[in-house]
Order: sequence, then C-alpha cells, then structure tokens
Amino acid sequence: MLAAGLVLYFLRAGTVSGPTEVSAQDHSAHGTAAPAKTKPAAKEAAPAAPKAGESGEAAPQVEIGPDRLQFLGVKTAPAAYQPLRKTIRTVGRFEYDERRLATVNTKIEGWIETLYVDYTGRSVKKGEALVDIYSPELVATQQEFLNVLAWTKRWAAKDDALGKQIAGDADSLLKAARRRLRLWDISDEQIRKIAETGKPVRTLTLFSPVDGTVIQKMAVAGMRVMPGEKLFDVADLSVLWLIADVYEYELPLIRVGQEGRIRLSYFPGREFVSRVEYVYPTISPDTRTGRVRLSVANERNELKPQMYADVEFRIDLGRRLAVPDSAVIDTGTGQVVYVDRGGGNFEPRQVLTGVRADGVVEILKGLRSGDKVAASGNFLIDSEAQLKGVKPLRAPR
Repeated sequence: MLAAGLVLYFLRAGTVSGPTEVSAQDHSAHGTAAPAKTKPAAKEAAPAAPKAGESGEAAPQVEIGPDRLQFLGVKTAPAAYQPLRKTIRTVGRFEYDERRLATVNTKIEGWIETLYVDYTGRSVKKGEALVDIYSPELVATQQEFLNVLAWTKRWAAKDDALGKQIAGDADSLLKAARRRLRLWDISDEQIRKIAETGKPVRTLTLFSPVDGTVIQKMAVAGMRVMPGEKLFDVADLSVLWLIADVYEYELPLIRVGQEGRIRLSYFPGREFVSRVEYVYPTISPDTRTGRVRLSVANERNELKPQMYADVEFRIDLGRRLAVPDSAVIDTGTGQVVYVDRGGGNFEPRQVLTGVRADGVVEILKGLRSGDKVAASGNFLIDSEAQLKGVKPLRAPR
C-alpha cells in the first residue's frame, strides 16, 4: 500500500509539472533564440519514425523527468531484426494406427463350434486360426461341388462326341462351384483337400489376417453368426499414432514434416522423436484446437493406446523485426508501444504485431529497426499518458 501511494504521488506530481515544462518548450520553439540553440532540439527529434498521423498532426509525447524515470525503473530496448524461434508445447494421446487395423467376420450363416482365441488382448500371428464355424449351407455347397466333380470325371472318360460335350458343360459347372466356395473364404488348399478326400469340410476356419493384438472380441462359443457380423478386431501395435491438440492460433505454424519431440511421464529421461504426418482439416468447437498426427515406432510394445504424452514443436521463423513482448501494451482495441524520443520524452505509437515467440513479439507495422521502446515500467508511462490525456495517433493503414 505504501509503495502504491508513492507511485501515485509521483504520477500526480508529474501532472502538475508537465504543463509548465511543455509551456517552456513551446516558448523556446517560438522564441528568437540563435540558430545554434535550436540544433540540440533538432537532434533529439532525429529517430526515423512516423511523427504524424493520417491527418498530418504532430505525434503526441509524454515527458517524464530523468529522476522519475530512474525511480520508476524504466528500461528501453531497441527494435531489431533477430532470429525468432517459437516453441509450441501441447499434450497428445496414443491411438491405433488406422492403417493397421483389421476386422474378422464371416460371409455365411452358421454357429461357432470352436473358439481358439477366447479373450481380448491376446497376440496373434497372421494365418493363425481364430474360430471354427459350422454352416449347413456351406456343407451343402461342398456336396454340390463333389457331385459336379464326379459327374465331370464320368463323362470325361467317354470318347464319343456327346460325352465330350457334356464333359465341357460339367467343367463349367465345376468352375462355378469352385468360385462360389472361394467367395465364402474357402481357400484353394481346402478345395483341393475336399476334392481329394471326397468329403465336405464340416466347419469353416477363420484365420487372422495380420500380426497383431485382439483389441475387441464379440465371438462366443456356440453363438449364431450372420453374414457380415464382426467377430474380432485385430490391431498391429508395432506403430502407433500420436494425436496432438494444437490451439487454432498456433495451428498455421505447424507443417507436415515438422519435427516433434515426445516425452512421457512413464519413461523419465527418455525422448521420442517423430515428424508430423498429417494436419486434420477440422477444429474442435469445444476446445478450439486442431489435431496433428505423428507416428511413433513401438517395437517393444512399451507404448499403449490412450497413453498421454507431452509434445514439443520447435519452429524456426527466420529473421524478423521484434521487440520484447513486455514492451507491447494491449489496450483492448490495439497494441501500443512507447518510443523513446530522448530527453525523457516518450511517444505512444500503435503497432501491428505478429508472432509471439520466446519472450519477444514480431512487429509488422509501426516501428523500424533501431527504434528504442520502453521495455519495463511502460505501464507507469502509460498511466502518466492517460492522466495527461496523451493518446497515440491512429496507425497509418
């Protein structure tokens, strides 16, 4: 409370002495002093910055004495071109690689007679048996195939023209029967075995289409299955997707190929490195974030789907004109900086800002390289300007 009272006292003291000092300056400007005395004033106005607004009026300034500048702790910093590097930190979650998911279902109606994989989470190999299904329709189709096969052999043994004609028609029926069995996922090896033994296979065996882990199991021994009904979901977990949420104002800085550094609390001290594969084209209406996808190798199965991870993107923005971000005051309708004009004079100036990166902010309009701006204590200068009614001119368009 005492410190705030002292600051307020000095600010009010400035409002009393301000007009007197400005009046003295006005007299010196309109007086008949020798030209040699007017040169220092011309040198103080030397910074190459805009001095007039759209209507051509003089740029406003607020004057603060050197002793009060030291008391308020005002420090200045130059606007300069410098390499900008922005670090975007966010959170991501691991998910299944959708390109490595497979579903196992059946194309026939039947009943599950034998269940080889009976729990979720089991690892399976490509070609491993998952389930045996008994289907009366499938048995009838195999029997039809055997009948056509026997009829073809019988007529093919005859040498007369009629026998050859009937054998040709029977061969066409035999090919159609084989094709029908293949459409029901009966392999060529199974068809060859049926032809050699002359006996239909009682059950149809479904095999795993990929190496992976059973992440969903709907099959139960003895249950009835219908064509197209899903029985298993199998996922290859050797590679996982990491979906990171990035705020919409930072999303334009993310590009495909951008390197991302991934850290997990489960593995202290370890870091995974990947690159952005895809930036999703939609924004979440609830969180106002976009999704960014990276792929992470998971050969030892250490990473699990739905794990959370910290993701960091380090982006090189190149050389840009920038000032410390503490120098920019957001007024609600724009951004203002206070340019040091020398002799304790500060000019409020509207600026157009760009990217904020690691303690600095890019200046797109309103400043030039070399302009000095108040980087600390500027909010006290702004309070002084508000008390004196000094406002920045509208920025030129």
